[in-house]
Amino acid sequence: MRKIAFLIATAILLPLLAGCEENKGGALPAISGKAGEIIVVANKAQWEAEVGNRIRGVLAAEYDYLPQKEPLFNLANVPEASVNKLIKVHRNLFYLNVGEGKTTGMQVRNDVYASPQTVVVVTAPDDNTAAEFIKANGESIVEAFEKAERDRLISNAKLYEEVKLRELVSNKFGGSPIFPNGYTLKKQTPDFVWISYETSYTIQGILIYSYPYENDSQLTMEKLIQKRNEVVKENVPATSEGSYMITNPTIVPGFREVEYNGIKKAEVRSLWDTYGDFMGGPFVSQAFRSKDGNSIIVTEGFVYAPKYNKRNYLRQVESILCSFEWK
Repeated sequence: MRKIAFLIATAILLPLLAGCEENKGGALPAISGKAGEIIVVANKAQWEAEVGNRIRGVLAAEYDYLPQKEPLFNLANVPEASVNKLIKVHRNLFYLNVGEGKTTGMQVRNDVYASPQTVVVVTAPDDNTAAEFIKANGESIVEAFEKAERDRLISNAKLYEEVKLRELVSNKFGGSPIFPNGYTLKKQTPDFVWISYETSYTIQGILIYSYPYENDSQLTMEKLIQKRNEVVKENVPATSEGSYMITNPTIVPGFREVEYNGIKKAEVRSLWDTYGDFMGGPFVSQAFRSKDGNSIIVTEGFVYAPKYNKRNYLRQVESILCSFEWK
């Protein structure tokens, strides 16, 4: 991820943030808006020009590894003059602060007008400079909002946690994610657990399994997919007799190294399919070494939601994986 210079100078007073002292010492109102929404505060001319194209190209880019096209975020443009109390308490705000003499940079602020809120402000002397900055630092801008959505989900899970599931997983693997209310145990073996939240039309599944660590080559994409196919074939049947989950063989998975709660992980994203059936959907998995270093632990979240968009469902199960903590 590119490193960016965060604009922290207090001498620059941003119009959107100027009223943040209003709530000092008092309780902030709850955020408004739906998961995955961002309000972009910029005038109409900016929104329709190149800088607007850059904003959409970054924040409304296609979400990778979903069966249907969905954007990273749903955007709504609001001119600064139209920012009212209802807009100010939205969960995610992106503010374009352009003017002569201003220093180019980015500021991320939390809980300005509401809680838990994230406000990202990009400052630049002109629209062209702002557009180039947004293009160059797109990953950091996206991650600020991804982190905000993830942290909200984890915080809510902590409030309404299925504590017994965490205890079960911790006793088996030495640590556990936080499971929100409604998740139930579907299957367990000595080195495998399947925990699921199911409705009439959706399944959000969490798979956790471990196997002996031999060397770091086991944490490559190819080896992780190979092991995944072995595990899900044995443990995750589909609805037809003799059918089972597989990794979609026609798509090259996404692979990257991430770190959450101080745990370095190898993350794989792709689509799952079924042998002998017609089910499928997206999944994300995170593999890492056990605390004693003797095993590899894999946590995976998958989604089956044939009637619905899947982005928010996938973010929900991904937040569970990211909440993993050692016992």
